[in-house]
This record gives sequence, structure tokens and C-alpha cells, in this order.
Amino acid sequence: MAPPMDDLGGLERRFDAAMRNIYDEASRLGYRPTRFLEMVSEHGGVSTVHRRLAADRIHDGLAEVFLLGRTDLTVEHHVLWPEFAPLLTDVERQAATVRLRLAES
Repeated sequence: MAPPMDDLGGLERRFDAAMRNIYDEASRLGYRPTRFLEMVSEHGGVSTVHRRLAADRIHDGLAEVFLLGRTDLTVEHHVLWPEFAPLLTDVERQAATVRLRLAES
């Protein structure tokens, strides 16, 4: 069952914060995904993730953080958090799972 609209607004704000945290944590490691941060700032975290997962290619950022040993700093990782399930589709979660597996292989 989907949460009430008021709860969705709070959930979207938490998701936005999680997306911004990806940038902050990656920056501490020397990788600055500035285009990603611009997209989150301009479109919001949910819309940015919808766009990213709809793309036909895996974004360079996934490979970058994988090389840093931090796949927890990926959009794909956050998409799979049960907390954020109401914001995303099953197809998006499947795409995230496939991309993470590809990055790890």
C-alpha cells in the first residue's frame, strides 16, 4: 500500500538528502560527480533517478565509485533500499540490480 501524500513528500525529501549525500561522500574520496549534483539540484532526486535508470547506458559514476570500493555511493544502491520503494517502480529496481551486478563482474 502506498503511503499518504504527506508521507511521500517527506520520503522524497529523505531521498533527495540521500542523493546529495552520495556527492558529499564521493567528494571526500576524491570523486566529485558534479553533473549528478546539478541534476539533483535542478530536478530533485527522484526525477534524476528516473532519468538515470531510463538511460540505455550505465553512467560513469557507477564505475568510478565501484573502483573506489563504494558501490553504496550509487543511485542503484539507494534505489534498492526498501524505505524508498514507494518512489520507484519494479522495473527501476530491476535495472538497478542488473547494473550493480554488471559493475561487480
